[in-house]
Amino acid sequence: MKDLTLKQNQFFEALKENYGKDALPSLSAIKELLGYKSKNSVAQYFNVLKKKNIIEEKNSRYYISQDFLGARLFSSKVRAGFASAMEDEVENLISFDRELELNKTNVFIFRVSGDSMVDLGIFEGDYVSIKKSSYAQDKDIVLANIDGGFTLKTYRNKNNKVWLEPANKNYPNLYPRSSLVIFGVALGIMRKF
Repeated sequence: MKDLTLKQNQFFEALKENYGKDALPSLSAIKELLGYKSKNSVAQYFNVLKKKNIIEEKNSRYYISQDFLGARLFSSKVRAGFASAMEDEVENLISFDRELELNKTNVFIFRVSGDSMVDLGIFEGDYVSIKKSSYAQDKDIVLANIDGGFTLKTYRNKNNKVWLEPANKNYPNLYPRSSLVIFGVALGIMRKF
C-alpha cells in the first residue's frame, strides 16, 4: 500500500491474512500471533492503520475496512488469445463481497448442479450469487420454482408469454403448467479450478 512504510505494510498484510473480515483480537493476542516482542510496537502500527481508516471500529470491536480487503485488480487486461505483455500497475482492490453484493442480507449463494446453463458459462460446481427478488426482466438469469421444482434458467417474457430457457441445446424450454415463482436474479458466478 502506497501510504504505508514497508514495516507498516507487512503488519497490515499479516493482519489481513490472519483475520480478514473477522474482528481483530487484543493487541496482546496480535503480538503473540505475529511474533512481535513488544506490545508497544503493535500498538504503534495499529494506531497508524486506524488514523488512515484502514482499521475501523464497529460496536466496540476493530475490523479491517472493507475498502482494503480483496484481491488486487491490475489495470492491464490479459488476453485469452495470444500472449501480451502485462504491466505491473495495480488499479485498485477488488472485493468479490462488494462486487457480487455478498455482504447484503438479501443476497445468498448456492452451488450449481447440472449442465443446463453451460452455454452461458455456468457449470456444475460453480457458485452463483442471487439477489432475492420476486420480479425479473426478460433475459435475466433467475433462480425460480416452476411447478414445484427449483431451477436456474434464463427468464423469458415475450408477448405476455413466460417461460424459462436453458443455455444448453440438449434441454427444452420450461413452460409453467401451474406455477412459476421467481426467488431471485443472478448477480454473478464464482468458480474454483
